[in-house]
Amino acid sequence: MANLSHPSEFVLLGFSSFGELQVLLYGPFLTLYLLAFMGNTGIIVTVIANTHLHTPMYFFLGNFSLLEILVTMTAVPRMLSDLLVTHKVISFTGCMVQFYFYFSLGSTSFLILSDMALDRFVAICHPLRYDTLMSWALCVGLAGAAWAAPFLVMVPTVISRAYLNYCHGNIINHFFCDNAPLLQLSCSDTSLLEFWDFMMALAFVLSSFLVTLISYGYIVTTVLRIPSASGRQKAFSTCGSHLTLVFTGYSSTIFLYVRPGKAHFVEVNKTVALVTSVLTPFLSPFILTLRNETVKAVLRGQMQRLKGLHKAL
Repeated sequence: MANLSHPSEFVLLGFSSFGELQVLLYGPFLTLYLLAFMGNTGIIVTVIANTHLHTPMYFFLGNFSLLEILVTMTAVPRMLSDLLVTHKVISFTGCMVQFYFYFSLGSTSFLILSDMALDRFVAICHPLRYDTLMSWALCVGLAGAAWAAPFLVMVPTVISRAYLNYCHGNIINHFFCDNAPLLQLSCSDTSLLEFWDFMMALAFVLSSFLVTLISYGYIVTTVLRIPSASGRQKAFSTCGSHLTLVFTGYSSTIFLYVRPGKAHFVEVNKTVALVTSVLTPFLSPFILTLRNETVKAVLRGQMQRLKGLHKAL
């Protein structure tokens, strides 16, 4: 390992291809980031403050909103600052830290989505046993495992990047330290690392996606047996927001990372990564509130209380 070398810093190209026009991106991206932060924070506060939402479904929902905040914080603030400067550098250590937290938190979010699918499966397919099966001990255990597993598995992953030989320069054609651009800078044999990455993607992304698909397979089968149309509509309405999150999250991530090899289309990946880092966290609070009758009812109640307090003052 003494013969291996790495640069002291990396240059993040980001949106340098826009030239001086990239400054114009700062305002829209900052607005989306702040709205995503406030929206997801609002959901967390709403879940904590309202006893009606102290259920497993909203416990997992609060975890997911927290992850949306943390994932964006690992990449977007750096991207925003780089839009305003010409020398876009990040230290080698900073790059490895960003890599570790971005992929650990991202993997956790998919495991939480599968936990949400399991919760909906039990609620719809086994409603009489819901309180027994979805105990708080089980929910905390599922959430704890979803947080712990990726953070543990990512330790050897990031260490392996630290000991690669980066002899193809230090310019990363991305706005954060993504996996494929890093591997493209290495002249070490990365075939084993690429296989490991692919297996990790299968373990965290596709396995959780499979759990979600199986859960909803049983849910659809159960709901179709409900005789009344209103009953079927009510059952499906509790799953609408979750299904939307599943579609937006898994489709982009499977495209980006569940592919062996490092010869990916960097510009396309950069665009898709921008959607998952900025646009999806911005849309998530709207998806979770506009398609969830319980949350909308709680928010309406809060607004009415605020209006009543304002009139009293």
